[in-house]
Amino acid sequence: MQAINSNSQGLFFLRNTIKLIFLCKVLKYSIKGWVMRLIKLYDFNGIKGYKLGWSVFGPPLMTVYCYVIGDVMVDTGQSHLQKEACRIAGDHHIKHIYLTHHHEDHSGNAAAIKKMVNAGVYGHGITKEKLSARFKILPYQKYAWGKAAPLEIEVLPQKTQTDLGDMTGIHMPGHSKDHIVYHIKKAGVLFSGDLYLADRIKFFRADEDIGAQIQSLKNVLTLDFDTLLCSHYPKRENGKKHIEKKLGFLEDLYGGIIRLWDKGVPERQIFNTLGLKENYMIKYICFGNVSMINAVRSAIRHYETNKQRIG
Repeated sequence: MQAINSNSQGLFFLRNTIKLIFLCKVLKYSIKGWVMRLIKLYDFNGIKGYKLGWSVFGPPLMTVYCYVIGDVMVDTGQSHLQKEACRIAGDHHIKHIYLTHHHEDHSGNAAAIKKMVNAGVYGHGITKEKLSARFKILPYQKYAWGKAAPLEIEVLPQKTQTDLGDMTGIHMPGHSKDHIVYHIKKAGVLFSGDLYLADRIKFFRADEDIGAQIQSLKNVLTLDFDTLLCSHYPKRENGKKHIEKKLGFLEDLYGGIIRLWDKGVPERQIFNTLGLKENYMIKYICFGNVSMINAVRSAIRHYETNKQRIG
């Protein structure tokens, strides 16, 4: 009975998601007056944080921050807000853009800003490869954030001078293979991209690596910082405590999953035994790409891969 209800619920959300996407396409040019374009400015001890959000109906699915220190920008926001992002870059005479990773809500305006102000754009080698051509995204990503235009970027230097001191890029994979955090030791600031997001995670992307995330969180805790400038939910202070909370949550989750997996318990039963919750609306709107069951699958995948390497 539960399986039937779950399938019926899933088909309901899937049908309505398809209807919404179709409606957005049909009304693409007639609903411009209804679109919400959110931009708010915050100051983080000399660093300007621009909160950007876009939505056709109601509040944005998820807002995105881009940060400015002098003539340096960290991430560029979603392409749905290209005019606003370009205006920010122009107002601050941006010369250098540092990307935390290639995802469209972070790299979405890099090409437009580069073209407008002739800024240098930097990121990981994988980011460079990804952005050299247009990469595929799912419908929900297109309508939440928009596509990222291709561009040529440079592999980031070891250190960058900013108004607040030297900034160092450090590879911290897990959320994505190319994920980088930027650390300004002198100012006690960490630009964490999507490494943090929350103390407890309710959703997991299908391509995330929970094992790599756990290691990256441990590595981040060796750095000296207090301000945690997450690309979605920044923390002005006590940044390390928030990283510790997320690390503890993921370690407990990973440990619980593997203990049951080693006993021969299948992934769906592991999910239920651990009392994990699924937001089926989010799951089906995102075509399964964002779902809590993905955390179970990621832990098992990481565990089995490492077991094979050791063996």
